Amino acid sequence: MQQLGYTRSARRADHLLLTPDTFVRAPLPGMRNATAIVHVGPAAGARFMQCTAILDVGGDIPPTTTQRFLYVLEGVIEVGGESLTLDGYAYLPAGHAAHIRANTAARVAVIEKAYLPLDGLPAPGPFYGNERSIPPQPLEGDEALQVRALLPADPAFDFAVNTMTYEPGASLPMVEIHVMEHGLLMLDGGGIYRLGDSWYPVTRGDFIWMAPYCPQWFGALGKKPARYLIYKDWNR
Repeated sequence: MQQLGYTRSARRADHLLLTPDTFVRAPLPGMRNATAIVHVGPAAGARFMQCTAILDVGGDIPPTTTQRFLYVLEGVIEVGGESLTLDGYAYLPAGHAAHIRANTAARVAVIEKAYLPLDGLPAPGPFYGNERSIPPQPLEGDEALQVRALLPADPAFDFAVNTMTYEPGASLPMVEIHVMEHGLLMLDGGGIYRLGDSWYPVTRGDFIWMAPYCPQWFGALGKKPARYLIYKDWNR
């Protein structure tokens, strides 16, 4: 419950922090027995759309003309003939005819982006996996900070989605400033995020958008690991 209009949510020219107390649910066109929390999109200056879809049993999300990435936060869904459970994910190329159907009540992170072709490379096909089956890789040799790449390192893909897991006290080795933009969903734990010249406490359920060249840094706090799902555009 909000007290006297207080929230941790904040919007600046180069970043956006949205906390669950400010989330607004609404159905998107074609959704059936489902609603969406749209975290970011072109209206905010982003070059992609990210939302959390909340589906009742039997809920349905129709296909889209853009490429789509899905990550299961809760429940069981069917997509493209595959059954996806917690931490399961799917990449669907532009124009793919798959619906997203919920076998149980479910929550799904959805990322959509217009595909940018690269001369001489065919567009990637559908891809499915589960985050828990991917061996983690330490970031720059730091065993306390583990990265799992959810999509292949193939230049046909024009974006990447990873999870990053920080042991308590672990942090990024530097303040990053780069051409890529990010969409970030906190999955577990929490810590402190520097965005631009501001510092924010963040925790499970928070969403962050970072524009290109936004200064960014994260350090994990607390007694349990912090983990987030992070999108970036790349290879173009």
